[in-house]
Order: sequence, then structure tokens, then C-alpha cells
Amino acid sequence: MLNWLKDKSNEARARLTAEVSKFRNRTFMEAVVASCALVAAADGTVSSDEKQKMAGYMRNSDELKHFAMTDVIAYFEKVVGNFDFDSAIGKAEALKVIGRLRDNDEQARVMVRVACAIGASDGTFDDDEKAVVREICLELGLKPADFDL
Repeated sequence: MLNWLKDKSNEARARLTAEVSKFRNRTFMEAVVASCALVAAADGTVSSDEKQKMAGYMRNSDELKHFAMTDVIAYFEKVVGNFDFDSAIGKAEALKVIGRLRDNDEQARVMVRVACAIGASDGTFDDDEKAVVREICLELGLKPADFDL
């Protein structure tokens, strides 16, 4: 009986830890998705390669893999939808979300690296995509040169 209670307690603790981690990392998830959408939209089209690269990162990231892919895709579509409404407003909204990582250097740097990978996922990391990643760096207070931009 004692072992059963101990097992149930451990299971409950694990579920609670996962939920707390999910809550704590929502800002990071939203910033990564916003940066991916911003870079993907830089050349005027959001390719399936760019979407698949983002989804792959989300599935493999220890910090983000617990988010349901339906939630990630819904947030991505929301960000992209802002661009469809008005590109300047979409860009401003995405940068606002990205800017929330300004005080977390480690997460900000990881997000910029993911944005670079998204830009290159369709075979070319063109000048428009690089310019967007440079803007992301400046929004975060990072040096674009640190990322070969």
C-alpha cells in the first residue's frame, strides 16, 4: 500500500512538473514561433519546408516538446495571419513577442539560431531573410555578427 501511494505521488509530481515547465516556457515557444513566422514571411511566401523545420525543432526541443503541435501550428497561423492583414502590423506584433526574450540571453540566442535555420530550410538563406534575422538580433540586444549576419 505504501509503495502504491509513493508511485501515485511520483506520478502526480511528474505531471505537475510538466505543467509548470509548459507554463514557464510558453514565452519561449511563442517567441520561437513568431521568429520562424517572421523569417518565413520575409521572402513573401511561407514554404512547407520552413513549417516542417519549425515543427521538427519543436518536437525535438527539451524545453518545447511538451507543447501540442496543434497549439504551435495555431499560434504560427495567428502570427502569419497578422502579416496577411497588414505586413507592418504583423512585423511589429512578431517583434513584440520576440522582444520578451531580451532578458534571457540563452533563450534569445537559441531562438536566433532557430530563425537562421528556418531561413535556410528551403535551400537558400536570402538577403531578405538575413535582414529580418538582423532585426530580430537588434530587438534582443544581440550582435548580428555573432550569428554571421
